[in-house]
Amino acid sequence: MNASVVIGLSAVVVACRDGEALVLTVRPQDAQTHRASALAGLPFGPFDPVADRTFELALRAFVAAQTRFELGYVEQLYTFGDKGRDAPLADIGAGAARVISVGYLALTPRPTDTSAPDTAWAPWSRYFPWEDWRRGRPRGIDQVIAPALAAWADRSDERAARARALFALDGQRWNPERVLDRYELLYEAGLAPEADRDRRRAQGLAAEEPAALSAALGEPMISDHRRILATGLGRLRGKLRYRPVAFELTPAEFTLSELQRVVESVAGVALHKQNFRRGVERTGLVEGLGRQDSDTGGRPAELFRFRRDGPNTGPATGLTLPLLRE
Repeated sequence: MNASVVIGLSAVVVACRDGEALVLTVRPQDAQTHRASALAGLPFGPFDPVADRTFELALRAFVAAQTRFELGYVEQLYTFGDKGRDAPLADIGAGAARVISVGYLALTPRPTDTSAPDTAWAPWSRYFPWEDWRRGRPRGIDQVIAPALAAWADRSDERAARARALFALDGQRWNPERVLDRYELLYEAGLAPEADRDRRRAQGLAAEEPAALSAALGEPMISDHRRILATGLGRLRGKLRYRPVAFELTPAEFTLSELQRVVESVAGVALHKQNFRRGVERTGLVEGLGRQDSDTGGRPAELFRFRRDGPNTGPATGLTLPLLRE
């Protein structure tokens, strides 16, 4: 009953550049070797109940200290406190303490390069390559993931059904929002390299940071950070449809093509150009500026801005996502 509890705060900081959704990563210094970690992680730190007034203020302070990047839009994602052999292990150097992991989502229109050491913006697809369907179904699903999950499921109908539903096997429909469920299934199946590391450490054994098992399974991250990143990506994909969060990732002035690339980079799917534009215009969330962007590399396109006051009637809504391939 005397086990100590440490609350760890982590930030999924998302920005878009050149048609790619990026996440801010850090490589923390190892307490024993004093070298940067071999794996990337999210900006993170412990909550100090004495010195820190709120979770969010603590989060903003250590993100700025670690990355020299000031957060704008922030919302709390989820609290992970799982304990068990199939739960990703939160580890922030707290020794034997039980770690409760609280994730936050932060959005910014520009991935400003920082001068902080061991800090970088990385495409989210580096960690979840199976989630990027913009150029069609990722080959790694059928060539690597499906056979591995079939071997793991063996004669378990329940496992096989989960694999089919989550990875759109045997004609099932792909659900872009179930990012966390897919990662946790791979973790449970031992296909996320963090799983073996976490289980060894939970047994009190030494375990180095793992290497990627294959390109199709993505790069691992420190602690439970890939789980938190999956939560952030899934949440953001869902909010695209019912809140105008896409405009937190765009500059003050943008073309509709730029807006579409931002949405596609987050949703991981290709959208029908004309249907997307019609849907945007129907929402009343944007207004034309009467000026053209001459830096498009082709025919000048009209510039728009986000109407932060929302449409004239009703609450601000999200965007429709008309798929290019239905």
